[in-house]
Amino acid sequence: MVQLAFELPEINREETKKVVETALEKYRMYLLTIPETRIPKITATYSLVSPSLTNTFHSATEDAAIYVVDYERERDQYLKRMQQAVNRLSNKERQIIIERYMSLEEKFDYEVYNELGMSERGYYRVKERAFYKLGFALNIVICEEASIAVGK
Repeated sequence: MVQLAFELPEINREETKKVVETALEKYRMYLLTIPETRIPKITATYSLVSPSLTNTFHSATEDAAIYVVDYERERDQYLKRMQQAVNRLSNKERQIIIERYMSLEEKFDYEVYNELGMSERGYYRVKERAFYKLGFALNIVICEEASIAVGK
């Protein structure tokens, strides 16, 4: 009988923590860019022009519109991916990550662990575990061997 072995790579926890924290900060910045309304306002003097088949010419307005649409698509996909990853965490891990990183109001760690009624030590232990899990869920874990990012 052949037995399959699965070994997790040795993880550089400090570098992984930095990468995950950067991803969470990017999430917060993306939240700030969501417009109040997604409906574009067009005046009567503007008209839509079909793009040329060769895509050789774009006006500045078309280029700006394409950029905005691409940016919004990327932002929305990123927000959804982060939300799905956080939803896979345990309840306590999820509370910490959402309170600390995913709300528009920026909070310090001590504010979060006091609000959640946790000890400082317990808070940091759960937060570190959440970062480790998020690194795997988002496929942004940094390995010890040659410091290669998995799936980056």
